[in-house]
Amino acid sequence: MLRRSDQILVIMPAYNEEASVAEVVREVRVAMPEAVCLVVDDGSQDGTSQLASLAGAIVLELPFNVGVGGAVRLGLRYARDNGFSRVVQLDADGQHDPRSIEGLVHELHQADLVIGARFAGVGEYQVSGPRRWAMKLLALIVSRVASSTLTDTTSGFKALGPRSIEILAEHYPAEYLGDTVEALVIVARSGCRIVQVPVEMRVRQGGVPSQGPFTSMIHLSRLFVALVFALLRPSSVYAVGGSQ
Repeated sequence: MLRRSDQILVIMPAYNEEASVAEVVREVRVAMPEAVCLVVDDGSQDGTSQLASLAGAIVLELPFNVGVGGAVRLGLRYARDNGFSRVVQLDADGQHDPRSIEGLVHELHQADLVIGARFAGVGEYQVSGPRRWAMKLLALIVSRVASSTLTDTTSGFKALGPRSIEILAEHYPAEYLGDTVEALVIVARSGCRIVQVPVEMRVRQGGVPSQGPFTSMIHLSRLFVALVFALLRPSSVYAVGGSQ
């Protein structure tokens, strides 16, 4: 039997994902039989928790919807408190292919955080208009901070090693999209190395996105403001045990 520190914890934040969560859990178990699957039910009002549990996942239930960041932070605290040294964050809607997990985890031997990048030459996923240019600018800024070429800083598909788990279990941002871009800034400014691996996005298997294009643009605009504050904040704030 694998020691807990050698196992991979796959964290899936889920909000009203009963149409897809069970199949994603089953895919994870096929792709990575040795992994532990943790679904964090973010205040769902459907059968997400029950179906995830029946499919073989550990389920943590939040009493109300707190957003992806809050759900992932709970998952990371579970990882930290239970001795996991490798974590993968994966969407419960089926867009992230669990078969890509192995490639992300493999890169943890040379990095503290690995991004599953949609805009790195694999697959046909595209965005257009102002959202595309906003995402390009964010990628440019974070690449400079991280001293690494990153093309997809809003990806929710990531692998984390021990240092990133410890830091983000305390400081993972709860604001929408802050849970992606701002989290990368926190990790980079804490001295961690970030790299990316090309991945292919799939079509959502069920349910509806939690944010529409217009709402996403509003959040992207707010994110630039949050990013400025994250860059101005002393890096010592992100030390484990430091104040926020």
